[in-house]
Amino acid sequence: MLNISGLARDRDMQDLTRIWVRDTLKHKYSYNFSWQGRPIIQYPQDMIAMQELIWRIKPDLIIETGIAHGGSLIFSASMLALLDMCDAIDAGSTLDPKNSRRKVLGIDIDIRTHNRAAIEAHPMATRIQMIQGSSIAPEIIEEVKRVAKDYQRILVCLDSNHTHEHVLAELEAYAVLTSVGSYCVVFDTIIEDLPKEMFPDRPWGPGDNPKTAVWEYLKAHPEFEIDKGIQHKLLLTVAPDGYLKRIS
Repeated sequence: MLNISGLARDRDMQDLTRIWVRDTLKHKYSYNFSWQGRPIIQYPQDMIAMQELIWRIKPDLIIETGIAHGGSLIFSASMLALLDMCDAIDAGSTLDPKNSRRKVLGIDIDIRTHNRAAIEAHPMATRIQMIQGSSIAPEIIEEVKRVAKDYQRILVCLDSNHTHEHVLAELEAYAVLTSVGSYCVVFDTIIEDLPKEMFPDRPWGPGDNPKTAVWEYLKAHPEFEIDKGIQHKLLLTVAPDGYLKRIS
């Protein structure tokens, strides 16, 4: 679309966007939002992008690394519930969420007890499965693959440890599960574009982060391409170069 390509070419707008993202991160802007009562720790713009992707792809499984407070799991589950509701309306039948095949699978190395309890008490809990363990541990990868083998359309979201090594290992493990036409979304690639001093107590930073892992992964995986149109449309995103579409 002309307006999106125009945003991509507007250097002043791109510079303003970088300044805005940099300065709002200092105030933990992404912590301001929740989804159906659970903190989601995402930019609203990326939430809208994910809604568009889920509606278009209509996945029956969404795999997410990184759970935190569970807001993203709840968000994904609620989008799948909408898909089920629309399917039921089209079929002229009633909706029973317990019979839905659509599922969100979340993996985290440390699912805090209070977060697990809140997620399991949520109305969307019947659509959510959680696995505790390192997302790059061989036994966890195998468990995820066992679940994934029963699903046709799979969307993957990576948002756990943000070091280059960890994200690259996650890409090698889980991107292959992405169905053709779907996406593997790598969050917090924005780290590469931010000043090093913003990460004084973190093992990641410019040169060692999800974006560098994406660039490395794509060198050997032509079946994926970066969908630049999404970041150009959003302007404000924590995932520049992170919306990876599987094309073959």
